[in-house]
Amino acid sequence: MTVRTRFAPSPTGMLHIGGARTALFAWLYARHHGGEFVLRIEDTDRERSTDEATEVILDGLKWLGLDWDGEPVFQSKREDQHVAAVDKLVSEGKAYKCYCTREELDDMREKQRAAGEKPMYDGRCRGRTDIPEDAPYVVRFRSPDEGETWVKDQVLGDVCFPNKELDDLIIKRTDGTPTYNLAVVVDDADMGITHVVRGSDHLNNTPRQIQLYQALGLPIPVFAHIPLIHGPDGAKMSKRHGAVAITEYREKGYLPHAVNNYLARLGWSHGDEEVFSEAQLIELFDLAAVGKGASRFDQQKLDWLNGHYMREAAAADLVAEVARLLAVDTSAGPDLEPVIASLQERSKNLVDLAEGARFFYAAPTAYDEKAVAKNFKEGTAALVEKFIAGIEAMNDFSGEAAHALIGEVCEAEGVGMGKLAQPIRILVAGGPVSPPIDLTLGLLGKDESIARLKKGLAALNQ
Repeated sequence: MTVRTRFAPSPTGMLHIGGARTALFAWLYARHHGGEFVLRIEDTDRERSTDEATEVILDGLKWLGLDWDGEPVFQSKREDQHVAAVDKLVSEGKAYKCYCTREELDDMREKQRAAGEKPMYDGRCRGRTDIPEDAPYVVRFRSPDEGETWVKDQVLGDVCFPNKELDDLIIKRTDGTPTYNLAVVVDDADMGITHVVRGSDHLNNTPRQIQLYQALGLPIPVFAHIPLIHGPDGAKMSKRHGAVAITEYREKGYLPHAVNNYLARLGWSHGDEEVFSEAQLIELFDLAAVGKGASRFDQQKLDWLNGHYMREAAAADLVAEVARLLAVDTSAGPDLEPVIASLQERSKNLVDLAEGARFFYAAPTAYDEKAVAKNFKEGTAALVEKFIAGIEAMNDFSGEAAHALIGEVCEAEGVGMGKLAQPIRILVAGGPVSPPIDLTLGLLGKDESIARLKKGLAALNQ
């Protein structure tokens, strides 16, 4: 058997962190077994589904590197197959038309509540003979009255649902469109899905879907319901816990593999290890190692992992994303790759790195007031001017030569190197933070360094 998993989001909003983890687990399980991972867009909610939301989902999965096999399947284009399944059930007496009005159903449920019973459809249209002429109707699946339906779950274990607790499910609406539970069963069967990996919030749908598989004579896939993600306070993950949409993590400068690594460890474990390459995740991941309890989101751990991957990444691999975040013309400045390499060690994310790189491509127009007050004293301007004269006279300028010149000027004037190096940094970068001064000046180059130093001194003198 070829393992075949799927991710089936609804394009009614963003791809959130919980959905991304579900997609990751399904992808890892398929790749671990050398199987296939397919994508189905469940766009049957025509009023709320949008092309924009679909693109956000596709972009989010691509950013995470969760490649799918084949083309995405759009559920809305499979309505004929769904309707055919409904018709088959009706023709075999396994489903029936229900003509109950909203008022009848409300009255039925109110009486059940008054009697201390669970509000549920009582099957009154199962054998109905007084068919209203031209009246609207839904189609209901005839659920078994007795026995039990068992969900043999790869994560949660065996879960039993008494059939008497499952009323007759609507499988086609009055407008003729099939409902979610019917459509998903038909689609998973037609797509050859062997393992359904999804959030535990879908567990209550599963016994109904198992009954539909059985009634339609279709093979039942293996189910794995992943517990939800909670915030640090134990409540369901929400916006108040921070960024929850995958696109937000990209805009905040996180690396996709750091997010994947963190999400993989959010509910799954392999000993006490925290850092996994993609190849290791594929090799080691198994549904049996997914915990049964909800996971708590830990922002500090995500930041730690991101910092680790920031330091480990090849600078060349970060160029495109840093350039996107910078959103400035970098052609007039130094190559971006060595600039990135000079900033990686200190940057916790790509936004930090991009902001740290910005001054290389846009000369400062203002200078940090506190840094100026602390570092510019009587005689500082004279030190800088001597340094400018020294590099103007250089025939072979480099960062190392500039650093040596700082030492020579300071030794001649009897002051520490910080008395000159930090004022230089402020004048060329606008503030007290930059890569080491030799790297900074070397990347800026001789002409740009001189121009910024002269412009900065003139501005401060004014």
